[in-house]
Amino acid sequence: QVQLVESGGGLVQPGGSLRLSCTASGFSFSFYSMSWYRQAPGKERELVATITNYYNTNYAGSVKGRFTISRDNAKNTVYLQMNSLKPEDMAMYYCNAGTATPYFASWGQGTQVTVSS
Repeated sequence: QVQLVESGGGLVQPGGSLRLSCTASGFSFSFYSMSWYRQAPGKERELVATITNYYNTNYAGSVKGRFTISRDNAKNTVYLQMNSLKPEDMAMYYCNAGTATPYFASWGQGTQVTVSS
């Protein structure tokens, strides 16, 4: 079955950086676009960044220029490098296959990003 395991979150000061990782299994990772999503308390889940199977990338306007999505198909892993973090980036971060519409109904446990001084 599909498994998505996110890691790399933590507490960081405003302006700091984090690198998130998501390791996938149970599907042909290299054939799928992969995305990072986030959900803050009381808010709906939002799409943060996408990388296609052709390595094209797309970002939400709020993170463009600060976040970088990448993938390593040999490791079935997608990454999110987050720089210049802001308090409004604070959320639980998840990965999934797909773009605006996540492909798989099952989600991982997510990884919490807290931005605070």
